[in-house]
Amino acid sequence: MSEKMWAGRFSKDTDKTVNDYNSSLPFDCRMYKQDIEGSRAHCKMLVKQGIIPAVDGAKIDEGLVSILNDIESGKLTFDSDAEDIHMFVEAELTKRIGEPGKKLHTGRSRNDQVALDQRLYLRDEATAITELISSLRSSLISIAKENLYTYMPGYTHLQRAQPITLAHHLSAYIEMFGRDIDRMRTVIDHCNISPLGSGALAGTTYPLNREYSAAKLGMADITMNSLDGVSDRDFAVEFASASSLFMMHVSRLSEEIILWASQEFKFIELDDAYSTGSSMMPQKKNPDVAELTRGKSGRVIGDLVSLLVLMKGLPLTYNKDMQEVQETVFDCVDTLKAVIPPFEGMLKTMKINKDRMEQAAAGGFTNATDLADYLVRKGIPFRSTHEISGKLVHYCIERGISLSDVSLEEFKTFSPLIENDVYDAISIKTCVDKRTVAGGPAPETVKAYLDSL
Repeated sequence: MSEKMWAGRFSKDTDKTVNDYNSSLPFDCRMYKQDIEGSRAHCKMLVKQGIIPAVDGAKIDEGLVSILNDIESGKLTFDSDAEDIHMFVEAELTKRIGEPGKKLHTGRSRNDQVALDQRLYLRDEATAITELISSLRSSLISIAKENLYTYMPGYTHLQRAQPITLAHHLSAYIEMFGRDIDRMRTVIDHCNISPLGSGALAGTTYPLNREYSAAKLGMADITMNSLDGVSDRDFAVEFASASSLFMMHVSRLSEEIILWASQEFKFIELDDAYSTGSSMMPQKKNPDVAELTRGKSGRVIGDLVSLLVLMKGLPLTYNKDMQEVQETVFDCVDTLKAVIPPFEGMLKTMKINKDRMEQAAAGGFTNATDLADYLVRKGIPFRSTHEISGKLVHYCIERGISLSDVSLEEFKTFSPLIENDVYDAISIKTCVDKRTVAGGPAPETVKAYLDSL
């Protein structure tokens, strides 16, 4: 077993079970790029400030680059005896360049180092995830633009309520995903603040230039309190929160996809490439992508709760509990990156049964509100027209007909003010097309909204 870099204080070797329990290398090794990136910036700052000689700084930087290249080529594998990625890189560096390698950690603690690595890692991953969500949103925009005149029922309580279009329905998710992108961009901004130079918790007596190392890392600012710098994990919680909201949104859309693909709805048919079958029932075509996405939303929400519970009772500053932040964040990242590509592919390839959607809109009395509005325009108070329209719906249900099947003579028994123009007023097309209020379902309104994006 390799000697720990902090072994000077101890008279015994760490017990193997404790060593295995304590080690984070099996999972934090994925931050090797960020760890080396942070170390290179720290080294350049040490040289600039005259804390270490330029010749040593050059050797350190060259050694770090060689380690990065060897890890990425597979030539260098991670040492299972190393406690974490920070110690692995530093030990490997010292092995390669000798004594100068021991100078890299000057003015730095693993506490501010891991805080930096996590910020850099999440900055990179949140950026990649933002791009994936943007792609998903763009695909929805394209589908919506193709379905400006695809009429369908809108629902409340999962009961047919009023007619809308598929474009209008999908635009609701376009709005949700837009907010998700905004939240991820805020996460990126909050990750882009450097804690490097906070030391273990109280900074250092070395004349560090924290702004210089932050600039080298492309970070916008530095943390202004050393205690907060090493103990803050708000950015990780915010990432999990933004991820949970996004997964809640895709879960809601997944639920609708599952319903729409059922034989009861038949609004859509999923492509064979994004469906699965049954081992027993040959007729089955299962919406597994949507179902698995709906299930994984609970996993990500669980990650958020885990982080909140983990952090809620910790005193300042660093506590070993915080090592658990990493696996939770990694799981969150991996889940989102696994979910979005097949989910987007499922949406892009699904077949939309436009006739079936329009039939459903026409058959569920979704135009009852428009009948009431028609009577309002004839001079009847809305509360009275609401009652008349309700009675007409009841009349139709008893006879198994729709409002458009009611004859003018029958209409007049409910109100003598109803004229032949009622049929145009309650047509599904009119019900949708006349709702031109901003944010409404009229095709021209939705088109303007989509074009603005």
